[in-house]
Amino acid sequence: MQLREDAKWALVTPTSMGVRITPENRQPVHYSDRFLMQATSAESNVASVASHLGLPVKVLTNFVEGSPISAFIKANLRARGMAYEGPDVPQGDAWGYRHQFNIADSGYGGRGPRVWNDRAGEVGRTLKVEDFDLDKLFGDEGVKILHLSGLIAALSPETSKFCVEVARKAKEHGTRISFDLNYRATFWKGREEELSAAFREIASLCDVLYGNEEDFQLCLGIQGPEAGGKDIAEEIESFKQMIGRIQEQYPDAQYIGTSLREVVSANQHKWGMILWGEGEFNVAELRDIDVIDRIGGGDGSIGGVLYGILKGWKPEQCMQFGWATGALAATSIYDYGAPADEDQVWSIWSGNARVKR
Repeated sequence: MQLREDAKWALVTPTSMGVRITPENRQPVHYSDRFLMQATSAESNVASVASHLGLPVKVLTNFVEGSPISAFIKANLRARGMAYEGPDVPQGDAWGYRHQFNIADSGYGGRGPRVWNDRAGEVGRTLKVEDFDLDKLFGDEGVKILHLSGLIAALSPETSKFCVEVARKAKEHGTRISFDLNYRATFWKGREEELSAAFREIASLCDVLYGNEEDFQLCLGIQGPEAGGKDIAEEIESFKQMIGRIQEQYPDAQYIGTSLREVVSANQHKWGMILWGEGEFNVAELRDIDVIDRIGGGDGSIGGVLYGILKGWKPEQCMQFGWATGALAATSIYDYGAPADEDQVWSIWSGNARVKR
C-alpha cells in the first residue's frame, strides 16, 4: 500500500478519552475496595503500538477544562508518546461534562470478565470539525493513516458526523483510512438507519476494514454465514467467503481482517487472525495464549497490522505482527499493547518466552 511520504504524522485517530477502573488481583468489582485507574479509549489503544515503537502519533479529542481527570489523561498520552489536539470544554455545573468511566474486572478461571460503561455527560460526544484545522492537519502537515473506530463513530450524532467529515478530508489529501467497525448494540439502538448510512460512507472511503462477522453484518449489511455451530476451520472458511462479499461492495479496501478468539477460561484463550491483503489470505491458526486481561486484544491486533503497513511490510508479516501485538496486550493489566521493541513482538510470534538479558 502506497503511503504519503511527506507526512508529519504516521497515524492519527479521533477518540473520546476516559478512565478505566479495575480491581486489583483480578477480583470482582462489586466487592473490591482497591482499584487501578488508567487512561483509556479503544482508538488510543490501537495507536499505542505505533507510538511505543517510535512513530509519530496524534489523537483528536476533547477535554474537560480544569479537570484533574483531563490532566491525568493528558499526562498518560504524553507518557505513551502520543501528541493530542482538541479543545478544553468548560464543565458547566456539577451535572455538566466529564470523561467516561469504564469499570471492569479481568475475571479469573471460570468467572468471566464483566464491564460496566458509564458514559453520561461524556465530553467526547461533542466532537465537531469546527474545533480542528483539518486542512492544516491533513494538507500542510500530512497524515499517512487515519484510524477510525465504530465506537467513536457511533458515540453520538455529533461524533458520527465528525468521523464522516474527517474521513472525507483525509481522503481528499491522500491519507489512507482504517476502520475497525466495533459494533455495539447499545450505541445503535434507535439509530440504525442513521448509523448504517454513516458507517457505509466511511467504509466506502477505507483502505483497511477490520471487524468480526457480526460487525460486518450489523454495521454494513454484509450477508453473513448460515446460523449454527461451526468449528474453527468452518469459521475461517465462512469469514473468507464474507471477505469476498465485502470486496464486492467496498472494492477500494486493500486489507480486510479479523481476530479470532476461543475462550477456554478467563486466564487462557486460543488466539488467531485472518488478514486478506494484496489479493491473498493470510491466516494465523488458533494458538494458546495466557491472559492477564483480555480487554484490548482486538485493538492491539489492528494496531500491529497498521504498524506493519506503516513500515511497508508484506501482508503476511502485518498479520503475524498483529497477532502478536494482540497477544501482547492480553499479558498486561492495561488494555493496550506497549511493545518495548519489534524484537519483543516477534519473540511472541515465534513462541520464544525465554529471558533476554
